[in-house]
Amino acid sequence: MKAWCVERITEAGEMQFRDLPDPVPGLGQYVVRVEAAGVNFLDTLIIRGRYQKKPPLPFTPGAEVAGTILAAGEGAPLAPGTRVLAAVETGGYAEAALVAQAATFELPDWMPAAEALALLGVNYPTSYYALHHRAALRAGETVLVHAGAGGVGSAAVQLAKAAGARVIATAGSVEKLDVCRRLGADAVVSYGETDWVDAVRRLTDGRGADVIYDPVGGEVGEQSLRALAWMGRYLVVGFAAGGISKLPANRLLLSNGAALGVFWGEVVNRDPATAASVRAALTALYREGRIPPLIGGRYRLAEAPAALAALAGRATVGKLVLEP
Repeated sequence: MKAWCVERITEAGEMQFRDLPDPVPGLGQYVVRVEAAGVNFLDTLIIRGRYQKKPPLPFTPGAEVAGTILAAGEGAPLAPGTRVLAAVETGGYAEAALVAQAATFELPDWMPAAEALALLGVNYPTSYYALHHRAALRAGETVLVHAGAGGVGSAAVQLAKAAGARVIATAGSVEKLDVCRRLGADAVVSYGETDWVDAVRRLTDGRGADVIYDPVGGEVGEQSLRALAWMGRYLVVGFAAGGISKLPANRLLLSNGAALGVFWGEVVNRDPATAASVRAALTALYREGRIPPLIGGRYRLAEAPAALAALAGRATVGKLVLEP
């Protein structure tokens, strides 16, 4: 099979497109023919050795796949021919992937692979879990979504609106601000504002946001606590800016607020019942037409470096997928 392979860690994130042996399923494993593989910001980090988890070399990047089971190992209950979505530690950027039974679930026949990946892979479950399970979002509250045109950000805008919240979205360009509006944001703020925190406070009559959804981190995260309302919840979703936020704890004290971590991958591992309930809720919203997934780019498998470069350069919106 064809697959991308990281053979050494470099600042440039070098990968080689190789012919690798077809995977063979072991106990409780499947081999899945990849019909769509997700391109996530963590992929841009892991190939440079900057992610929290560092797989042994060589490895194939890619943390989520949608496709059809080709072979099942002993004890794996789903039959070959079943359409599935699976989370993987590594291995998604390939024509076939080895996946664990525990991280695999069946897809409905009516859901296209790329949309299934966008909806049920990482982005929408992360945002749903963050807003509903961590922040306990209530209708009528104000949600500030950073990077509202990005992968998890666009999902958060749609899901917060579906929950009856007022949404303020931030973005770095006119084009991305327009995307946020189309997704349903009630107001948008450019990072180019002289002080975007003041802009948010003006839009909330000085209260600030009840919930702040932050996949950006760095200085954006540090400044966000200035825009947090009384009893507000600040969600730590990621660090796309490249730096881990040094949160001013005094701001949390003054707002009687809370900073809450969000790590969807570990929810899948530690609490499969909650993961299943999140996916069921998302599937229902999708069938009702309330959250059409935003797929911002479709690339061939051989174009994976271009997809990663576009994502790392913040030139994309929504979800990027590879389609072998």
